[in-house]
Amino acid sequence: MGNWESYLNENPIDWLLEDNNPSVRYFTLTELLDKPQDDFEVKKARKNIMKIGVVPKILSKQNKGGYWGPPQNFYLRGKYKGTSWQIIVLAELGANGKDERIQKTCEFLFKNSQDPLSGGFSYLSNAEGIGDHEKVLPCLTANMVWSFIRLGYWGDERLEMAIEWILNYQRFDDEAGQAPDEWPYKRWKICYGERTCHSIIVKSLKAFTEIPENKKTPEIKEYMANAAEHMLNHHIHKRNYPPSKGRFKWLEFGFPLMWSIDALEVLGILSKLGYKDNRMMETMDIMISKQNTEGKWILENTFNGRVQAAIERKNQPSKWITLNAIKVLKNFYG
Repeated sequence: MGNWESYLNENPIDWLLEDNNPSVRYFTLTELLDKPQDDFEVKKARKNIMKIGVVPKILSKQNKGGYWGPPQNFYLRGKYKGTSWQIIVLAELGANGKDERIQKTCEFLFKNSQDPLSGGFSYLSNAEGIGDHEKVLPCLTANMVWSFIRLGYWGDERLEMAIEWILNYQRFDDEAGQAPDEWPYKRWKICYGERTCHSIIVKSLKAFTEIPENKKTPEIKEYMANAAEHMLNHHIHKRNYPPSKGRFKWLEFGFPLMWSIDALEVLGILSKLGYKDNRMMETMDIMISKQNTEGKWILENTFNGRVQAAIERKNQPSKWITLNAIKVLKNFYG
């Protein structure tokens, strides 16, 4: 394997470091250039995330109670402008979890979305104003775990309950058969059918990747190994095992992805975990081939028009896609 920079048509780092996108600048400094958190430019970029660009636009539309729109429309009815979606995007953008507005949002979701019986997160509140036990969603639970860890809630017992939910109920079905006919599987056949929905697997693996290494229990490590092997068995973007027909929509890269996934996200997770498996190579080659002559990647998939604030323009060079693709190159070929 050669130096990761040799896989770029041109080096776009200076473009990624421009001040107009402080989130990308921050992650470029820390994850591509390996600058420490106490570096002056890193600290400046981190502060600017809350002052410039998309994060302040999203927060400017927040209600005083920490939610967006009607409080009951935090997920399904508020797609993709509701509160659950905003916390996912804010975490993705590197927003400061110590900000009072963001803490209000996190507490709102813990109260209104988390099922206190199981620890999973529901797309609706029940009559008592807490997460409805019958409406817990696996992909939502995984996204909430990931978001709350990113925003500084590691160690919170409510977060630990949600992690236990994933460990207790996650499946890796990959052949003809049937998931158990009991809660939570009975309600969500679309998630737990003959083959487990890949969104659940990928989002859960993404969440567990954020757990501090010395806090990963044997159960968490086993889950992560199983999830990674599941995706590798599918050669990242293939439908069945043994791998056959490709999921071509997964090869259209987007940001943010919300509940959806694409091949770049999967490559990002696996390469961050240190995987350099031959089963990744076909997708790696496709990813590399999608850069333009300037070493930039295009935004092909977007939720623009359905979100609180558009992040980038579709079919134009994307700093986020470029950043994430180069992170894959650095982790895989570095």
